[in-house]
Parts: sequence; C-alpha cells; structure tokens
Amino acid sequence: MNTKRNYQKDLEFILQKLQKEGAVPTLLLHACCAPCSSYSIEYLSQFFKITLYYYNPNISPAEEYTHRIQELKRFVKEFKTVHPVELVEGDYDPENFFKAVKGLEKEPEGGERCKKCFQLRLQKAAEKALELKSDYLTTTLTISPQKNATLLNQILEEICQNLGLKRLPTDLKKKGGYKRSIELSKEYHLYRQNYCGCIFSKINSHSLERDSAKESPEV
Repeated sequence: MNTKRNYQKDLEFILQKLQKEGAVPTLLLHACCAPCSSYSIEYLSQFFKITLYYYNPNISPAEEYTHRIQELKRFVKEFKTVHPVELVEGDYDPENFFKAVKGLEKEPEGGERCKKCFQLRLQKAAEKALELKSDYLTTTLTISPQKNATLLNQILEEICQNLGLKRLPTDLKKKGGYKRSIELSKEYHLYRQNYCGCIFSKINSHSLERDSAKESPEV
C-alpha cells in the first residue's frame, strides 16, 4: 500500500537532530515572493543561516517582477530573525522561462508547464547553493496550497542528487504555515499578488475572475 510521504515530519526529524547537535547549518532558500517567504523565514531562520535566493524569470510583466522583489527586500530588512538572512537576487531572464515552456503554453495551471518552470527555477537555485557551498537547499513554494509539494520535493531531490547537495524536505503550508504567512502579510502590509507570476497564470486568473463575476448575482 502506497503511503503519502509526510515532508513536514521529515523536516522536523532533521531539525530535532540539528538541535541536539547544536548545529546551525547554512540554507539556500529559493524565494518566490514576500508573502510566501514570510513564514518560511520566521520558521527556518530558527535553525539555519539563510541565503534567500530570488530567481523567478517566469514573472510577467517586468513591473510585477520589480514590485515583488522590492517587497521581499523590505520584508527581509524589517523582519527580525534568530539567525541571519541574506537576500541574493538572481538574473531576470524571462527568455529562459519562455524557452523552457515552449510548446506548453496552453497547458492548464499545475500541469507540465508548471513542472518545467519549477525545474528551471530550482536548478538555478541549486547552482547558486553549490556556488555558495550551502549545506541545504529548499524553496518557499511548498507553502502555497496551490502548489504540489510532493512534485516540488521530488524535483529538488533529483536536482540535489545530481549536484551532490542536501535537499531540505518541506511542506511549509503544514502546521498552520500558510495561515501564518497571511497573518505576517497583513502585519507587514505585504503585497499579495492574485496570480502565480507568469503571463499564462495571469490570463487564467483574469478569466476565472470574469467567470466569477458573471455567476455572481446582481445586488
């Protein structure tokens, strides 16, 4: 019988081991946006020295990309952590995203296009972790209820095995993580976007909003 893997329990096992050893390793944490990073930083900075790596060439338009990175910079500057958090911004190269998802433009949200996007961003994060000699690698993406944490962990595991890195298993939405990210977003007045980031998700989001408006009764 197949049992769904509990990545939160896997994470807690590692954290307990680190605490017993008195170790504070380094973590390369791929960041997708400020709201998702908020709780991720609050939680993980208790146990790691974090390099927050912002690499998201999927985000369109460029103004949206700039807005999101500025919000992340502000949050990192204002939020107090147990151990240090340093923000590193990767290149904004949307042509790499469009190349990676070529032919998958009409795929539904959460499908093969999203998988290719995850692979692109997490591969780049892994290369940065290797460059910085980080002890562990993970992503804030698992905090979203809209993202497949199992898929994200599997992609990370494959990438880490290929590069000789340690993957930190996470499902950050668990144990109230997503709820806490909403609370922190309100407390720090963080911009909460209404679409994942790419032009395709933006079109899908706007289509859903229009459909919802049509179905809503007039008042």
